[in-house]
Amino acid sequence: MPVSRPTRTDALLGLATFCLVATAVATGDRPAAPAAYGFAVGFGALLLVARSWPVPALLATALGITAYYTLGLPPIGLAAPAAAVLYAAAERGRVRWAAVVGGALLVVSVVTRLAEGDDTAIVLGFGLGSEAALMLAVVALGDAVRNRRSLRAELARQALVAAEDRRREAARQVEAERLRIAREVHDTLGHTMSVVTLQSAVAQEALADSAPERVGAALAAIRSAGGSAMAELRATLGTLRGDAGVRRPPPGIDQLAALAEGVSRSGLPVDLRVDGDVDTLPAVVGTTAYRVVQEALTNTLRHARATRVEVTVRATGSQLTLEVVDDGRGVAASPGQAGGSQGLRGMSERVALLGGTAHTGNAGTGGFRVSVRLPLSGPRA
Repeated sequence: MPVSRPTRTDALLGLATFCLVATAVATGDRPAAPAAYGFAVGFGALLLVARSWPVPALLATALGITAYYTLGLPPIGLAAPAAAVLYAAAERGRVRWAAVVGGALLVVSVVTRLAEGDDTAIVLGFGLGSEAALMLAVVALGDAVRNRRSLRAELARQALVAAEDRRREAARQVEAERLRIAREVHDTLGHTMSVVTLQSAVAQEALADSAPERVGAALAAIRSAGGSAMAELRATLGTLRGDAGVRRPPPGIDQLAALAEGVSRSGLPVDLRVDGDVDTLPAVVGTTAYRVVQEALTNTLRHARATRVEVTVRATGSQLTLEVVDDGRGVAASPGQAGGSQGLRGMSERVALLGGTAHTGNAGTGGFRVSVRLPLSGPRA
Protein backbone atom coordinates (compact mmCIF):
# COMPACT_ATOMS: atom_id res chain seq x y z
CA MET A 1 0.00 0.00 0.00
CA PRO A 2 1.51 3.38 -0.97
CA VAL A 3 2.55 5.76 1.78
CA SER A 4 0.31 8.84 1.87
CA ARG A 5 0.80 12.10 3.69
CA PRO A 6 -1.48 12.86 6.65
CA THR A 7 -4.59 14.72 5.60
CA ARG A 8 -6.71 17.29 7.40
CA THR A 9 -9.13 14.51 8.31
CA ASP A 10 -6.29 12.51 9.89
CA ALA A 11 -5.26 15.54 11.93
CA LEU A 12 -8.83 16.18 13.08
CA LEU A 13 -9.26 12.53 14.10
CA GLY A 14 -5.99 12.64 16.00
CA LEU A 15 -6.99 15.86 17.75
CA ALA A 16 -10.41 14.44 18.63
CA THR A 17 -8.83 11.28 20.06
CA PHE A 18 -6.40 13.32 22.16
CA CYS A 19 -9.21 15.52 23.48
CA LEU A 20 -11.43 12.56 24.37
CA VAL A 21 -8.67 10.69 26.20
CA ALA A 22 -7.39 13.84 27.95
CA THR A 23 -10.92 14.72 29.07
CA ALA A 24 -11.42 11.20 30.41
CA VAL A 25 -8.14 11.47 32.31
CA ALA A 26 -8.96 14.89 33.74
CA THR A 27 -12.49 13.97 34.84
CA GLY A 28 -11.62 10.56 36.29
CA ASP A 29 -11.90 9.60 39.95
CA ARG A 30 -8.12 9.25 40.29
CA PRO A 31 -5.45 11.95 40.27
CA ALA A 32 -4.24 12.71 36.76
CA ALA A 33 -0.65 11.70 36.12
CA PRO A 34 1.54 13.29 33.45
CA ALA A 35 2.04 9.85 31.91
CA ALA A 36 -1.72 9.61 31.25
CA TYR A 37 -1.60 12.78 29.16
CA GLY A 38 1.46 11.39 27.37
CA PHE A 39 -0.59 8.36 26.40
CA ALA A 40 -3.34 10.73 25.16
CA VAL A 41 -0.80 12.44 22.90
CA GLY A 42 0.43 9.06 21.65
CA PHE A 43 -3.08 7.78 20.86
CA GLY A 44 -3.78 10.95 18.88
CA ALA A 45 -0.44 10.84 17.04
CA LEU A 46 -1.09 7.29 15.82
CA LEU A 47 -3.95 8.66 13.69
CA LEU A 48 -1.42 10.60 11.62
CA VAL A 49 0.11 7.34 10.33
CA ALA A 50 -2.99 5.14 10.38
CA ARG A 51 -3.76 5.90 6.71
CA SER A 52 -0.37 4.60 5.53
CA TRP A 53 0.08 1.81 8.09
CA PRO A 54 -3.40 0.90 9.37
CA VAL A 55 -2.53 -2.48 10.92
CA PRO A 56 0.62 -1.30 12.81
CA ALA A 57 -1.31 1.73 14.07
CA LEU A 58 -4.14 -0.54 15.20
CA LEU A 59 -1.80 -2.93 17.02
CA ALA A 60 0.13 -0.03 18.58
CA THR A 61 -3.14 1.41 19.92
CA ALA A 62 -4.13 -1.97 21.42
CA LEU A 63 -0.73 -2.33 23.08
CA GLY A 64 -0.91 1.25 24.30
CA ILE A 65 -4.31 0.66 25.93
CA THR A 66 -3.00 -2.52 27.58
CA ALA A 67 0.08 -0.69 28.87
CA TYR A 68 -2.05 2.23 30.08
CA TYR A 69 -4.23 0.06 32.28
CA THR A 70 -1.26 -2.08 33.39
CA LEU A 71 0.31 1.09 34.83
CA GLY A 72 -2.85 1.73 36.84
CA LEU A 73 -3.61 5.09 35.23
CA PRO A 74 -7.10 6.68 35.43
CA PRO A 75 -9.73 4.75 33.46
CA ILE A 76 -10.46 6.10 29.98
CA GLY A 77 -12.60 3.28 28.56
CA LEU A 78 -11.88 1.57 25.24
CA ALA A 79 -13.85 3.63 22.75
CA ALA A 80 -12.07 6.93 23.35
CA PRO A 81 -8.55 5.77 22.36
CA ALA A 82 -9.59 3.02 19.91
CA ALA A 83 -12.62 4.32 17.97
CA ALA A 84 -10.78 6.54 15.50
CA VAL A 85 -8.03 4.03 14.70
CA LEU A 86 -10.64 1.28 14.22
CA TYR A 87 -12.43 3.56 11.75
CA ALA A 88 -9.15 4.34 9.94
CA ALA A 89 -8.26 0.65 9.61
CA ALA A 90 -11.70 -0.27 8.24
CA GLU A 91 -11.63 2.71 5.88
CA ARG A 92 -8.34 1.40 4.47
CA GLY A 93 -9.82 -2.07 3.89
CA ARG A 94 -8.56 -3.78 7.06
CA VAL A 95 -12.03 -4.67 8.37
CA ARG A 96 -11.05 -8.10 9.72
CA TRP A 97 -8.08 -6.68 11.58
CA ALA A 98 -10.28 -3.99 13.09
CA ALA A 99 -12.91 -6.55 14.13
CA VAL A 100 -10.34 -8.91 15.66
CA VAL A 101 -8.45 -6.20 17.57
CA GLY A 102 -11.66 -4.56 18.78
CA GLY A 103 -13.06 -7.90 19.93
CA ALA A 104 -9.81 -8.79 21.70
CA LEU A 105 -9.83 -5.47 23.55
CA LEU A 106 -13.39 -6.04 24.68
CA VAL A 107 -12.60 -9.57 25.92
CA VAL A 108 -9.50 -8.43 27.84
CA SER A 109 -11.42 -5.51 29.32
CA VAL A 110 -14.31 -7.67 30.51
CA VAL A 111 -12.07 -10.35 31.99
CA THR A 112 -9.88 -7.76 33.76
CA ARG A 113 -12.79 -5.81 35.23
CA LEU A 114 -14.52 -8.97 36.46
CA ALA A 115 -11.24 -10.16 37.99
CA GLU A 116 -10.94 -6.82 39.81
CA GLY A 117 -14.38 -7.36 41.36
CA ASP A 118 -16.47 -4.92 39.32
CA ASP A 119 -20.23 -5.48 39.28
CA THR A 120 -21.03 -8.19 36.75
CA ALA A 121 -24.30 -6.59 35.62
CA ILE A 122 -22.61 -3.26 34.93
CA VAL A 123 -19.63 -4.85 33.16
CA LEU A 124 -21.62 -7.24 30.96
CA GLY A 125 -24.63 -5.01 30.51
CA PHE A 126 -23.97 -1.31 30.22
CA GLY A 127 -20.20 -1.28 29.73
CA LEU A 128 -19.80 -4.14 27.27
CA GLY A 129 -22.92 -3.28 25.27
CA SER A 130 -22.17 0.40 24.82
CA GLU A 131 -18.50 -0.05 23.92
CA ALA A 132 -19.19 -2.98 21.57
CA ALA A 133 -21.92 -0.99 19.82
CA LEU A 134 -19.65 2.03 19.40
CA MET A 135 -16.75 -0.06 18.05
CA LEU A 136 -19.05 -1.89 15.67
CA ALA A 137 -20.48 1.43 14.46
CA VAL A 138 -17.11 3.00 13.67
CA VAL A 139 -15.88 -0.12 11.88
CA ALA A 140 -19.07 -0.24 9.81
CA LEU A 141 -18.75 3.49 9.04
CA GLY A 142 -15.16 3.08 7.88
CA ASP A 143 -16.09 0.15 5.64
CA ALA A 144 -19.04 2.09 4.19
CA VAL A 145 -16.82 5.07 3.39
CA ARG A 146 -14.32 2.78 1.66
CA ASN A 147 -17.08 1.09 -0.38
CA ARG A 148 -18.53 4.44 -1.39
CA ARG A 149 -15.12 5.69 -2.47
CA SER A 150 -14.56 2.51 -4.48
CA LEU A 151 -17.98 2.92 -6.10
CA ARG A 152 -17.19 6.49 -7.10
CA ALA A 153 -13.86 5.40 -8.53
CA GLU A 154 -15.53 2.59 -10.50
CA LEU A 155 -18.20 4.95 -11.81
CA ALA A 156 -15.50 7.42 -12.85
CA ARG A 157 -13.61 4.61 -14.60
CA GLN A 158 -16.76 3.49 -16.39
CA ALA A 159 -17.43 7.08 -17.44
CA LEU A 160 -13.93 7.31 -18.91
CA VAL A 161 -14.41 3.99 -20.73
CA ALA A 162 -17.78 5.15 -22.06
CA ALA A 163 -16.26 8.44 -23.22
CA GLU A 164 -13.45 6.58 -24.96
CA ASP A 165 -15.98 4.25 -26.60
CA ARG A 166 -17.98 7.26 -27.81
CA ARG A 167 -14.82 8.86 -29.16
CA ARG A 168 -13.89 5.68 -31.03
CA GLU A 169 -17.42 5.32 -32.38
CA ALA A 170 -17.39 8.93 -33.56
CA ALA A 171 -14.01 8.36 -35.23
CA ARG A 172 -15.36 5.18 -36.86
CA GLN A 173 -18.40 7.05 -38.17
CA VAL A 174 -16.20 9.84 -39.50
CA GLU A 175 -14.00 7.28 -41.26
CA ALA A 176 -17.07 5.53 -42.69
CA GLU A 177 -18.42 8.87 -43.95
CA ARG A 178 -15.08 9.70 -45.56
CA LEU A 179 -15.10 6.33 -47.30
CA ARG A 180 -18.67 6.86 -48.48
CA ILE A 181 -17.85 10.30 -49.88
CA ALA A 182 -14.70 8.95 -51.56
CA ARG A 183 -16.82 6.29 -53.27
CA GLU A 184 -19.39 8.87 -54.37
CA VAL A 185 -16.71 11.12 -55.85
CA HIS A 186 -14.98 8.15 -57.52
CA ASP A 187 -18.21 6.89 -59.08
CA THR A 188 -19.32 10.32 -60.24
CA LEU A 189 -16.01 11.47 -61.70
CA GLY A 190 -15.09 8.06 -63.09
CA HIS A 191 -18.30 7.76 -65.08
CA THR A 192 -18.28 11.37 -66.22
CA MET A 193 -14.66 11.35 -67.35
CA SER A 194 -15.27 8.15 -69.30
CA VAL A 195 -18.16 9.82 -71.15
CA VAL A 196 -16.12 12.99 -71.71
CA THR A 197 -13.13 11.04 -73.04
CA LEU A 198 -15.26 8.98 -75.39
CA GLN A 199 -17.22 11.94 -76.69
CA SER A 200 -14.05 13.98 -77.13
CA ALA A 201 -12.71 11.23 -79.35
CA VAL A 202 -15.98 11.20 -81.30
CA ALA A 203 -15.82 14.96 -81.74
CA GLN A 204 -12.21 14.75 -82.91
CA GLU A 205 -13.09 12.11 -85.50
CA ALA A 206 -16.12 14.10 -86.62
CA LEU A 207 -14.01 17.20 -87.14
CA ALA A 208 -11.59 15.19 -89.22
CA ASP A 209 -14.50 13.82 -91.30
CA SER A 210 -16.16 17.25 -91.57
CA ALA A 211 -19.36 16.04 -89.80
CA PRO A 212 -20.59 19.01 -87.77
CA GLU A 213 -23.79 17.26 -86.63
CA ARG A 214 -21.75 14.57 -84.88
CA VAL A 215 -19.55 17.23 -83.27
CA GLY A 216 -22.64 18.98 -81.90
CA ALA A 217 -24.05 15.75 -80.48
CA ALA A 218 -20.73 14.86 -78.86
CA LEU A 219 -20.37 18.30 -77.28
CA ALA A 220 -23.96 18.14 -76.03
CA ALA A 221 -23.23 14.78 -74.38
CA ILE A 222 -20.07 16.22 -72.79
CA ARG A 223 -22.01 19.21 -71.49
CA SER A 224 -24.78 17.00 -70.08
CA ALA A 225 -22.32 14.66 -68.36
CA GLY A 226 -20.34 17.56 -66.93
CA GLY A 227 -23.49 19.26 -65.65
CA SER A 228 -24.69 16.09 -63.91
CA ALA A 229 -21.28 15.53 -62.37
CA MET A 230 -21.11 19.09 -61.07
CA ALA A 231 -24.58 18.77 -59.53
CA GLU A 232 -23.62 15.57 -57.72
CA LEU A 233 -20.33 17.03 -56.54
CA ARG A 234 -22.08 20.17 -55.23
CA ALA A 235 -24.51 17.96 -53.33
CA THR A 236 -21.64 15.93 -51.87
CA LEU A 237 -19.69 19.03 -50.84
CA GLY A 238 -22.89 20.50 -49.42
CA THR A 239 -23.18 17.47 -47.18
CA LEU A 240 -19.61 18.04 -45.95
CA ARG A 241 -20.34 21.71 -45.25
CA GLY A 242 -23.71 20.97 -43.65
CA ASP A 243 -25.38 23.24 -46.20
CA ALA A 244 -28.97 21.99 -46.48
CA GLY A 245 -29.63 24.31 -49.41
CA VAL A 246 -27.54 22.28 -51.86
CA ARG A 247 -28.42 18.79 -50.70
CA ARG A 248 -30.45 16.49 -52.90
CA PRO A 249 -31.52 12.88 -52.58
CA PRO A 250 -28.91 10.35 -53.76
CA PRO A 251 -29.53 8.71 -57.14
CA GLY A 252 -31.70 5.59 -57.20
CA ILE A 253 -33.47 3.12 -59.48
CA ASP A 254 -35.63 5.91 -60.94
CA GLN A 255 -32.52 7.52 -62.47
CA LEU A 256 -31.24 4.39 -64.22
CA ALA A 257 -33.12 5.34 -67.38
CA ALA A 258 -31.33 8.70 -67.53
CA LEU A 259 -28.01 6.95 -66.90
CA ALA A 260 -28.66 4.45 -69.69
CA GLU A 261 -29.73 7.23 -72.05
CA GLY A 262 -26.58 9.22 -71.35
CA VAL A 263 -24.35 6.23 -72.06
CA SER A 264 -26.32 5.47 -75.21
CA ARG A 265 -25.74 9.03 -76.44
CA SER A 266 -22.05 8.38 -75.91
CA GLY A 267 -22.17 5.75 -78.64
CA LEU A 268 -22.68 2.61 -76.54
CA PRO A 269 -26.33 1.47 -76.79
CA VAL A 270 -27.76 0.33 -73.46
CA ASP A 271 -30.82 -1.93 -73.22
CA LEU A 272 -32.39 -1.37 -69.80
CA ARG A 273 -35.03 -3.69 -68.37
CA VAL A 274 -36.62 -3.18 -64.97
CA ASP A 275 -39.00 -5.85 -63.59
CA GLY A 276 -40.95 -5.95 -60.34
CA ASP A 277 -41.96 -3.30 -57.84
CA VAL A 278 -38.91 -1.04 -57.50
CA ASP A 279 -40.77 2.05 -56.25
CA THR A 280 -40.81 0.85 -52.64
CA LEU A 281 -37.17 -0.19 -52.37
CA PRO A 282 -35.18 1.03 -49.35
CA ALA A 283 -33.29 4.17 -50.34
CA VAL A 284 -29.90 2.64 -49.57
CA VAL A 285 -30.65 -0.35 -51.80
CA GLY A 286 -31.73 1.91 -54.67
CA THR A 287 -28.60 4.04 -54.37
CA THR A 288 -26.34 0.99 -54.27
CA ALA A 289 -28.06 -0.47 -57.34
CA TYR A 290 -27.57 2.79 -59.25
CA ARG A 291 -23.87 2.94 -58.33
CA VAL A 292 -23.32 -0.70 -59.31
CA VAL A 293 -24.84 -0.14 -62.75
CA GLN A 294 -22.93 3.14 -63.12
CA GLU A 295 -19.60 1.46 -62.30
CA ALA A 296 -20.31 -1.45 -64.65
CA LEU A 297 -21.16 0.89 -67.54
CA THR A 298 -18.09 3.02 -66.79
CA ASN A 299 -15.83 -0.03 -67.00
CA THR A 300 -17.48 -1.05 -70.25
CA LEU A 301 -16.90 2.41 -71.74
CA ARG A 302 -13.27 2.36 -70.67
CA HIS A 303 -12.13 -1.15 -71.40
CA ALA A 304 -14.55 -3.47 -73.15
CA ARG A 305 -14.75 -2.07 -76.70
CA ALA A 306 -18.34 -3.29 -76.65
CA THR A 307 -21.10 -2.45 -79.11
CA ARG A 308 -24.04 -3.10 -76.79
CA VAL A 309 -24.81 -3.52 -73.09
CA GLU A 310 -27.83 -5.17 -71.48
CA VAL A 311 -28.87 -4.07 -68.00
CA THR A 312 -31.49 -6.12 -66.14
CA VAL A 313 -32.97 -5.09 -62.81
CA ARG A 314 -35.41 -7.44 -61.14
CA ALA A 315 -37.11 -7.00 -57.74
CA THR A 316 -38.62 -10.03 -56.01
CA GLY A 317 -40.11 -10.45 -52.56
CA SER A 318 -36.80 -10.70 -50.75
CA GLN A 319 -34.02 -9.39 -52.98
CA LEU A 320 -33.02 -7.20 -55.88
CA THR A 321 -30.91 -8.73 -58.65
CA LEU A 322 -28.80 -6.74 -61.09
CA GLU A 323 -27.09 -8.00 -64.20
CA VAL A 324 -24.96 -5.98 -66.62
CA VAL A 325 -23.67 -7.89 -69.67
CA ASP A 326 -21.71 -6.44 -72.57
CA ASP A 327 -20.51 -7.97 -75.84
CA GLY A 328 -16.95 -6.71 -75.53
CA ARG A 329 -13.58 -8.38 -75.11
CA GLY A 330 -14.03 -9.95 -71.68
CA VAL A 331 -11.45 -10.22 -68.92
CA ALA A 332 -8.70 -12.04 -70.82
CA ALA A 333 -8.20 -9.19 -73.26
CA SER A 334 -9.27 -6.49 -70.84
CA PRO A 335 -7.22 -6.64 -67.64
CA GLY A 336 -8.66 -3.35 -66.49
CA GLN A 337 -11.88 -5.16 -65.64
CA ALA A 338 -10.26 -7.79 -63.48
CA GLY A 339 -11.84 -8.39 -60.10
CA GLY A 340 -9.02 -6.58 -58.36
CA SER A 341 -9.58 -3.22 -60.09
CA GLN A 342 -10.31 -0.29 -57.81
CA GLY A 343 -13.77 0.34 -59.23
CA LEU A 344 -14.99 -3.24 -59.02
CA ARG A 345 -13.48 -3.64 -55.56
CA GLY A 346 -15.35 -0.55 -54.36
CA MET A 347 -18.53 -1.90 -55.96
CA SER A 348 -18.13 -5.20 -54.10
CA GLU A 349 -17.60 -3.33 -50.82
CA ARG A 350 -20.81 -1.36 -51.36
CA VAL A 351 -22.73 -4.56 -51.96
CA ALA A 352 -21.17 -6.32 -48.96
CA LEU A 353 -22.23 -3.50 -46.64
CA LEU A 354 -25.85 -4.40 -47.42
CA GLY A 355 -25.25 -8.12 -46.95
CA GLY A 356 -25.39 -8.81 -50.69
CA THR A 357 -23.14 -10.66 -53.11
CA ALA A 358 -21.36 -9.54 -56.29
CA HIS A 359 -19.85 -11.72 -59.02
CA THR A 360 -17.87 -10.50 -62.02
CA GLY A 361 -16.33 -12.36 -64.93
CA ASN A 362 -16.68 -13.37 -68.56
CA ALA A 363 -20.20 -13.95 -69.87
CA GLY A 364 -21.05 -17.31 -71.42
CA THR A 365 -21.59 -15.74 -74.84
CA GLY A 366 -18.47 -13.54 -74.68
CA GLY A 367 -18.05 -10.13 -73.16
CA PHE A 368 -18.17 -9.33 -69.45
CA ARG A 369 -20.86 -9.88 -66.83
CA VAL A 370 -21.57 -8.17 -63.52
CA SER A 371 -24.12 -9.98 -61.36
CA VAL A 372 -25.28 -8.61 -58.00
CA ARG A 373 -27.88 -9.69 -55.42
CA LEU A 374 -29.05 -7.26 -52.76
CA PRO A 375 -31.39 -8.12 -49.84
CA LEU A 376 -34.37 -5.78 -49.67
CA SER A 377 -34.12 -5.56 -45.92
CA GLY A 378 -31.36 -2.95 -46.21
CA PRO A 379 -27.95 -3.00 -44.45
CA ARG A 380 -27.21 -5.53 -41.79
CA ALA A 381 -26.90 -4.37 -38.18
